[in-house]
Amino acid sequence: MNISPEWARGREIRFTRFMVPQAQVFWMHHTVMKAVILAAGLGSRLFPVTKAIAKPLLPIANRPTLAYAFDQLKDCGIEEICVVVGANEDEMRAALKDGAEFGVKLSYVRQTQPLGLANAMSFAKDFVGGDDFVLYLGDVIYDQPLKKFVDRFRESGCANLNLVKEVEDPRRFGVANVDGERIIKLVEKPQNPESNLAMAGMYVFGPAIWGVLDDLKPSARGEYEITDAIQLLVDREETVLAGVYVGNWFDTGTLDSFLETSRSLAGEKHLIADSAQVNGARHGVVVVGDGATVECDSIEDSVILPGAKIKVAGSIKGCLLGGEISSSGSLADQIKYSDLE
Repeated sequence: MNISPEWARGREIRFTRFMVPQAQVFWMHHTVMKAVILAAGLGSRLFPVTKAIAKPLLPIANRPTLAYAFDQLKDCGIEEICVVVGANEDEMRAALKDGAEFGVKLSYVRQTQPLGLANAMSFAKDFVGGDDFVLYLGDVIYDQPLKKFVDRFRESGCANLNLVKEVEDPRRFGVANVDGERIIKLVEKPQNPESNLAMAGMYVFGPAIWGVLDDLKPSARGEYEITDAIQLLVDREETVLAGVYVGNWFDTGTLDSFLETSRSLAGEKHLIADSAQVNGARHGVVVVGDGATVECDSIEDSVILPGAKIKVAGSIKGCLLGGEISSSGSLADQIKYSDLE
């Protein structure tokens, strides 16, 4: 009897006298694993800085945001990566090139309109082909390795494994209802959650995902949601698993979360590039990029981007600053890049 990997995925394989359960079909997964990073967003909550620097390239602890994704994927044994870009395409290609600097092999596709994560993923279908792949949100950073979740996907024979994390207020997230490790239902921002497991920004898929995209309908906000695509896999009785992540999970999309991530990745201590100059007292965790100069009375819990020229007659606290900035008074809780608004 000839059994294709696509037919076998997520099923129990029944023969006349014996049965091979799902957990024993490791050999049926493709050995090639690729990755798709979604990086088309404008990062509007970090304007005006992200008007000058594409959000996936924004330095965190003096490294581009996407460098942390590349590290995680390489640790999973993945080097072939497709980056889904948008209006930031030219800047992204110019900065990342073919990925050799980061030890990966990069391809690019462009999402033509911002119509949701599932829509963005669909542009990478030709790149993925018939292989398994990791879908990774480009602005999320994890402080613990993710390899064991990719390994679990491989050994389980499932159609999809999703990273989830226990959270205090699941009403803010897409939530996975589970039976054991199997996801039985996904609910987007439930008012009365039945689970505290939030979807945490990394997904591992086999080819079955492509079969549901044509039937996907836009959500109430007019987008094609990745949670709806995964729910269709569940509805079609594919095996969909949850991998519970217990480390820190950072969403870098707001000033507060960006500064929190920076503090953590800097090791809760100042990180000043060798070529940077800071004239002023330093408090909390201060990160200053290559070639930047800062003149102020004091600076606390702030990030100064590479090449910035900052002169403040007072203190700087809780800020993300870049370009050339001169201020006659203190700056607090601000995002500024030169005279951009």
